[in-house]
Amino acid sequence: MDDIKISSNRSFGIVFFIFFLLLALYPLTHNGEIRVWSAIISLIFLVLGSLNSKILAPLNKLWFKFGIFLGKIISPLIMGMIFFLIVTPIGLVMRIFGKDLLRLKKDNSNTYWINRPNSESNLKNQF
Repeated sequence: MDDIKISSNRSFGIVFFIFFLLLALYPLTHNGEIRVWSAIISLIFLVLGSLNSKILAPLNKLWFKFGIFLGKIISPLIMGMIFFLIVTPIGLVMRIFGKDLLRLKKDNSNTYWINRPNSESNLKNQF
């Protein structure tokens, strides 16, 4: 976590200004009224972000730690889902059809060298 740089207070304030502004204006898409509380919070973040205020530093650090925490939880879950929902079924189907794409089955031959028929290339003039 020491090598990861936290974003500036200015960019943090602007991002949350945009978030709360969108949250304030969203009811207009369904003929509703503007959320005043969200508009006020967005203006506070705009002012503090444009001034690059030190008041945003603890919130920025807390948001950063929350992101690291989510990354430690969500990443293994997503990778596990990908493995068990995609890689495992493909492997089972390959075993059912008897495919050995990596040639891992034990062979009785003396060498693992693969003879290539019609090998027209040579290593003299490669390019």
